Amino acid sequence: MLGKMKPPPVPAPPANAMRRALKRARDGVALDVSEAAVLLQARGADLTDLSASAARVRDAGLAAAGRPGVITYSRSVFLPLTRLCRDRCHYCTFVTVPGKLRREGHGMFMSPDEVLDIARRGAALGCKEALFTLGDRPEDRWPEAREWLEAHGYDDTQAYVRAMAVRVLEETGLLPHLNPGVVTWAGFQRLKPVAASMGMMLETTAERLWSEPGGPHHGSPDKEPAVRLRVLEDAGRSSVPFTSGLLIGIGETPAERAESLFALRRVQRAYQGLQEVIVQNFRAKPDTAMRGMPDAELDDLAATVAVTRLILGPAIGVQAPPNLVDAEYGKLIAAGIDDWGGVSPLTPDHVNPERPWPQVDELAAQSAAAGFELRERLAVYPEFVRRGEPWLDPRVLPHVSALADPETGLARDVRPRGLPWQEPDGGFAAGGRTDLHRTIDTEGRTGDRRGDFDAVYGDWEALRETARELSGDPAASEATAASEATAATGSAATDAPDRPADGTATDGPVPARLDADVRAALARAADDPTRLTDAQALALLHAEGPALDALCGIADDLRRATVGEDVTYVVTRNINFTNVCYTGCRFCAFAQRRTDADAYTLSVEQVADRAKQAWDVGAVEVCMQGGIHPDLPGTAYFDIARAVKERVPGIHVHAFSPMEVMNGAARTGLSVRDWLTAAKEAGLGSIPGTAAEILDDEVRWILTKGKLPAADWIEVVTTAHELGLRSSSTMMYGHVDQPRHWLGHLRLLAELQQRTGGFTEFVTLPFIHTNAPVYLAGIARPGPTMRDNRAVTAMARLLLHPHITNIQTSWVKLGADGAAQMLRSGANDLGGTLMEETISRMAGSSYGSYRSVKDLVAIAAAAGRPARPRTTTYGEVPEERLRAAEAADGRLPELLPVLGQ
Repeated sequence: MLGKMKPPPVPAPPANAMRRALKRARDGVALDVSEAAVLLQARGADLTDLSASAARVRDAGLAAAGRPGVITYSRSVFLPLTRLCRDRCHYCTFVTVPGKLRREGHGMFMSPDEVLDIARRGAALGCKEALFTLGDRPEDRWPEAREWLEAHGYDDTQAYVRAMAVRVLEETGLLPHLNPGVVTWAGFQRLKPVAASMGMMLETTAERLWSEPGGPHHGSPDKEPAVRLRVLEDAGRSSVPFTSGLLIGIGETPAERAESLFALRRVQRAYQGLQEVIVQNFRAKPDTAMRGMPDAELDDLAATVAVTRLILGPAIGVQAPPNLVDAEYGKLIAAGIDDWGGVSPLTPDHVNPERPWPQVDELAAQSAAAGFELRERLAVYPEFVRRGEPWLDPRVLPHVSALADPETGLARDVRPRGLPWQEPDGGFAAGGRTDLHRTIDTEGRTGDRRGDFDAVYGDWEALRETARELSGDPAASEATAASEATAATGSAATDAPDRPADGTATDGPVPARLDADVRAALARAADDPTRLTDAQALALLHAEGPALDALCGIADDLRRATVGEDVTYVVTRNINFTNVCYTGCRFCAFAQRRTDADAYTLSVEQVADRAKQAWDVGAVEVCMQGGIHPDLPGTAYFDIARAVKERVPGIHVHAFSPMEVMNGAARTGLSVRDWLTAAKEAGLGSIPGTAAEILDDEVRWILTKGKLPAADWIEVVTTAHELGLRSSSTMMYGHVDQPRHWLGHLRLLAELQQRTGGFTEFVTLPFIHTNAPVYLAGIARPGPTMRDNRAVTAMARLLLHPHITNIQTSWVKLGADGAAQMLRSGANDLGGTLMEETISRMAGSSYGSYRSVKDLVAIAAAAGRPARPRTTTYGEVPEERLRAAEAADGRLPELLPVLGQ
């Protein structure tokens, strides 16, 4: 079995290949994977040449960062929170078993007292980082771990990590750096508010080392390369300063090692969230399956450090653990490192306990001998300290600021002290352009994009490549290959091209049209739409001309047979309580930084005032959503719902998208179910099914940097339905998506409705492109065509039948004429009066922010149909509400005062 851990023999690269690769490195030309694999084998004079090139890149990065000639380290304590793990890595001595822990007198987890004792002693010695290291999800493998967590009141290991991180912050002032293993997107939302930074080693992308028996990672589910790459991507999407790295010498080939480095580079290009990459050399340990494997050679380590620096560029930290280099400090400095990692004056390296940390004075002397000054940094790198939002959560920011030099971002010479971990002061205070709901129609927005356009959404060029691949553009592979030969500089995203004056897209991908015979599909749809195959449905989604007319006629006939002739609408008010958001949704023109001219936040009292005004003019509902404001407490949503119900007991609170639900749950530490239960108790009546966009992650990760994945959206809505909270369902289309994505989305919604029965309606949301960042960057097309709108509306009626019977069209996005067309294509609902609307208007919709009752009746009449008011859940409207709406025409007074001014 041990033989399978050894790499297959690799012949030495030809001398001319080495000379060519070394020259490209010297000349600053970007390397490809094959050249990187060659350079990983550099030795002797070739290694010296390679190291010199890498050192030049490192030195340029340090100069650009304002700290030339500086190598950093972090003074830390090591907290092995648990040594239990569900994985079985064949080189690991950190992980143990419950019986051995008991024999040694240890619990399954460190107790809070043990954690705080080490942290306090570390703080007394000037340490500023608390390195939390633990096995992956031990409760999944070991009943003893699960029993310990349950006995101490924790749902899972992550809950205990979060709780201990808070206590370390509050009682010692040390900054937690969390290494909890594989974390989901939801897990990052849960842990980010308690951590300055987080990390997880990629180790390798060589799948055979995980999948084949005898491999070092065989039997370890969390070491699957695809799983670990997903963690790195989710960290970037969540704006978490993240540490990763390679473990070299575990059986990988030079080519596999090079591919691992390029995988890290792709993640870094997309999200700019990797603060450092560790290059760690394998050291064989007794009592492990790999005890007979040779240690990785130090020349191999130096060559890998140098190639890492060349591939990842000057702006990222490259680290080699100083206790694993056998005092060859100068060799690693010459190869391009700029950081020695965490060094503890108190605790051992529990992963490599046989290798003690060097003394800081020794590191300083060795660094000085190589011409560098040793400076202390924090757990979070100085670049991220200076970036601030959204990389540092407001709950952690005061703790970081207490220890960071405001000019350099490095550590100050102070001793940590505990500070309260709490919600930011004034997190729900009113401020900014609170009259935007009115002035968006009269004055418009201040600019077509927010000030951090080039940074907050990730790397635009990397995104263009992904979008081309998604669209099936034949140039995609060529563009990707060319991109891999682009120098890695870690720079900000490229400027977006100007939008043509006529508003058309210049190079955005468009859906491919299928020249398919739709006759059989139309016949099947007319006979029994539930029997449509995917191929037939796709043919109909591409229908044009007479075929499209026939499709819309079939859908309209089905609408008539299912829900009758009435066009329904609801007298409602939209209340968007803040537009401050750093999630990085690339389709959203509503979100602003707190410092942007159009940013605003309403107070709870202002929200309640607006609800009361809506009630006075006949509303039965308020629809409330907002940006993911970093200062917003997780309980603020409860406060909003409660305030509205106290002010207007009879109004229905339709509020909080699945993204907001996940945000609230993460910030409060509650499960989604418990959070929704508390929200329902506070007055929540139903939730909007927004934040769905397209429920396919290959599309979602182009549309958004940090919004919840499709699986989490599904979890929220299904949990809400189980609790008796109904929801709408939505689809935003016409951007980078294809008809196959529309089909998958609609099929999924039908499946969910069969399972829960909780959807009240399906809402078509055509993409508004004008001010959308993903359009301004030249990636998305300029919204759907009218053909697309008709086809999507008709197919929604057919594919969701008989499970979701109400199909809603959007007058905000399509206007009165467009909405009337959709009413002739299978839709039966016009949505609401809205009274105020800022999200679509900020995106560039030109159809206003409200419609009166008479306006909505007129749209229905244009489609040849009567109109009828409804409640949120499509019930009958009380007589008193009907009279109030009729008297006011369901609209606010023209001279509505600007609240709170």
